Amino acid sequence: MNPLRSFVVSQFKNPSGDVVFRVSGWLYGKRIRKNFPTRAEAEAERQVFEVGSLQSKGNVRAAVTRLSDEQLREAEAAFRRLDGQQQSLSFCVDYAMANYRAPERQKPLADAIAEYVAAKEHEFEQDHISRPQFGRIRWDLKRLQRHFPNETVAGLTVSRLVAFLEVGRPAMKTYNNRRGILSTFLKFAFHRNWIADNPIPRIPHHRIRRRSGSAGSLSAVQARDLMEHFEGFEGGRWVPYFALCLFAGIRPGVPDGEISKIRPDAVDLIAKTVFVSAEVSKIREPRRVTIQPNLAAWLRAYPLERFPIVVADFQKRRAKFANRLGLTHDVLRHTFISMFVAKYRSMGEAALQAGNSEAIIRKHYLDLKTASEAEEFFKIMPKRVHQNFPAGETVRPQTKREKLTVTLPRHTRAA
Repeated sequence: MNPLRSFVVSQFKNPSGDVVFRVSGWLYGKRIRKNFPTRAEAEAERQVFEVGSLQSKGNVRAAVTRLSDEQLREAEAAFRRLDGQQQSLSFCVDYAMANYRAPERQKPLADAIAEYVAAKEHEFEQDHISRPQFGRIRWDLKRLQRHFPNETVAGLTVSRLVAFLEVGRPAMKTYNNRRGILSTFLKFAFHRNWIADNPIPRIPHHRIRRRSGSAGSLSAVQARDLMEHFEGFEGGRWVPYFALCLFAGIRPGVPDGEISKIRPDAVDLIAKTVFVSAEVSKIREPRRVTIQPNLAAWLRAYPLERFPIVVADFQKRRAKFANRLGLTHDVLRHTFISMFVAKYRSMGEAALQAGNSEAIIRKHYLDLKTASEAEEFFKIMPKRVHQNFPAGETVRPQTKREKLTVTLPRHTRAA
């Protein structure tokens, strides 16, 4: 029985064998039954009874309408949802019709990812994003495609995306990084009308509280031991790399860090500066790093025309001693910044030298080191004295590499 109707019409066979159409229902507490020879007559009488039934109820009234029963139910539900709101139903319908955009088609997720990665590859070729960033985008979107192998972009609901982000119980920072890549991808899809709504704003973002002074760094003694051992390791060929990262704060990543892009002519011992161009800088802003007296001594003892900044087969060879020494990705740079702040007590100058913001300097590097330790750090000098080497002479490869004996603690990578 239709819940909006109080009376129904049904076919009924009399004891005499005649087929009639019966109108039955309740009105004012009394049961009504009336038979009619045709369905049309029964239907007309049913409507009369319906009007009487509606009038007997204080919260409803009869009205002539072209709406079907289903449309009437939907209209009543819409008005109930708008109860207490200032906007009318007509206003909401007009707004939805003006702003809602249905997806042009059900875009397969695999095709959408392919188009997005192609767009990011073009940005990478134009040097708008870095190689590591482009690599992370491809890797995370491959995970997304493996997780939803036969899905469309429109099928990525909030609940399904949250479940995907929480696979493997990642750290909160990892979760946020993955959410950020999803956000840019879904924004891309929204602008191409593959989805009608971007679900990312409804996906939670973790707030991470970090302690001030969280950057892992070396002590002055550890830094001295490190440089002493690399003076005797493989003929000193690693010294320029470690000296520039440790005493000038050059970002140490290879092959995409600043250190791998700096050319020897950017190091000016006469002007006492290392020029980090916008093309070299991670943040695409040029800066000049002051060469401290001890760094100048190291670069004169191990001149860049003889000793390359980055040795061949860098990553594989560095991996053999990096874990043993606790050399995390940015520990050399973190050490320089924290020592610089301790010595000069100027976060603004430290930010200029390191290519960071003052807020980052204050958050991660303030009060990590004492002034006396910083003085000791910037007095670390090479044992080898400056020599005039023949032009074109290079470091002779050793047939047997010295075994490292220096022991340094492991450090966590800071943000």
